[in-house]
Amino acid sequence: MLKRLDNITNIIFGGIFLLLSLLIVLETLLRKFFNLSLQGIDELSGYALALGACLAFSSALIGRSHMRIDLLYSKYPTWLRSLFNLLSIISLSLFACFLFYVSWQIIQETQEYGSTAPTAWSTPLIWPQGAWFAALALFSLISLLLVGKAILLLFTKDLQQFNQQFGPKGVLEEVAQEMDDFNSRSQNDIKASSLLGEKA
Repeated sequence: MLKRLDNITNIIFGGIFLLLSLLIVLETLLRKFFNLSLQGIDELSGYALALGACLAFSSALIGRSHMRIDLLYSKYPTWLRSLFNLLSIISLSLFACFLFYVSWQIIQETQEYGSTAPTAWSTPLIWPQGAWFAALALFSLISLLLVGKAILLLFTKDLQQFNQQFGPKGVLEEVAQEMDDFNSRSQNDIKASSLLGEKA
């Protein structure tokens, strides 16, 4: 389930910035050749950055990519590493829930005052803030699911597996992951080349 959510958030993240890139190219061409402007690309860029960052929070959480200082981590006994990993996921979940709460307060104020952006488009802020709120809600949900998973793993008393799933990525694990990605890309390139060769 979490892997599927990660794929969905990555697709949305990529789609947002691909669309933004195309709009920037269009804006540049319109200014260069027709002396025209869409009058809102900067505004859209801000919305894309806010939404993209919140989606990236969820993706990084699932992929264990958030930064952690692990200088002494490997030297600790297994039980102490488990304790730090549990505190890490719980504190991150509390922070995610705090962001969710603050964003809900902002959404309520926006609805109450009918706020609009101080730009040429005068965009009703409830729309971009609503997307931002949904991304933070997803981040909070994923963090709470991971806390539940962590507690269940601790009840099984399999600390080794718990630390593997909730501990920071080590150098060897990151290298292995990069090699897997490289091999996967290489196989896709070989398949694409063979298909092109057959068509030729």
